[in-house]
Amino acid sequence: MNALEGLSRYTTVVADTGDVSLIARYQPQDATTNPSLILKAVGLDSYKDWLTEAKENSSVSGHVSALEDRVDSLLVRFGQAILKVIPGRVSTEIDARLSFDVEASFARAMAIAERYNNIGIHNDRFLIKIASTWEGIEAARRLEREGIHCNLTLLFSMAQAAVCADAGVRLISPFVGRIYDWYQKNSNQLHHQASADLDPGVASVRRIYRYFRQHGYNTEVMGASFRNTSQILALAGCDLLTISPDLLGALQQMPAADLDLDWRYQQQDDPSEKLSLTAAQFRWAMNEDAMACDKLAEGIRSFAADSRKLDALVN
Repeated sequence: MNALEGLSRYTTVVADTGDVSLIARYQPQDATTNPSLILKAVGLDSYKDWLTEAKENSSVSGHVSALEDRVDSLLVRFGQAILKVIPGRVSTEIDARLSFDVEASFARAMAIAERYNNIGIHNDRFLIKIASTWEGIEAARRLEREGIHCNLTLLFSMAQAAVCADAGVRLISPFVGRIYDWYQKNSNQLHHQASADLDPGVASVRRIYRYFRQHGYNTEVMGASFRNTSQILALAGCDLLTISPDLLGALQQMPAADLDLDWRYQQQDDPSEKLSLTAAQFRWAMNEDAMACDKLAEGIRSFAADSRKLDALVN
């Protein structure tokens, strides 16, 4: 048994890529995409015809503009192909430029869901990815009530996680690697972590996972954005982990080892009270968390830049 097979015994493995051929190679349960991954994939010869198809598509929905519809056509084309090679769900991300607009986020998500439904793909096979801003979470709350399940991404703090859980979001994606990057750059801040000897990204996901279990939330926790295999294996037992093809390959080449699963039940460093935050309290908590504030803004800017590039390709 290799390390990937060992991990799969305790955690749902998810592929973090838009390249359908790589997803088929590693045979994960689920897959996640984002504007950056789709932009990378359409640069490959295998998917250039899909870009042409998207350019030729005219608007079929009253929810969005013709350009937005062509982009959504491309995103759903990837999602459809991915779902043919995995048994589970694919995550499709809306435009990060909508991250502070509840109505626009809701409308764009509904348009993508409509596209999936129109080609016979039911709501249980896809998740709509939305940035974990207050507005994004509010849009997800409404979508969940409509039966459209969501994956709240760019999540870096307990405040974001707690509000997502209260909103009934199906799944959250705390970003391990980007948290690690920030603390590496700002090493003087490491003393703020509950366990200074543990990777701060790993510690954050563990804390969120235990908080959800402590308070009976059904929201799934999917660790994301890994920098190395050690971070992945340290989160064995988490609900899901979304992993890049390079790291999936590395895990396949490693022998299976004993995994620490006891972390899921250790509550001593975790909050004992449930967090119920208003919009003002949420914004203040984010303002006070320099890492979460920095990385959320940076992530939105990065995804927005790649969304603009996708716009240019299909325009």
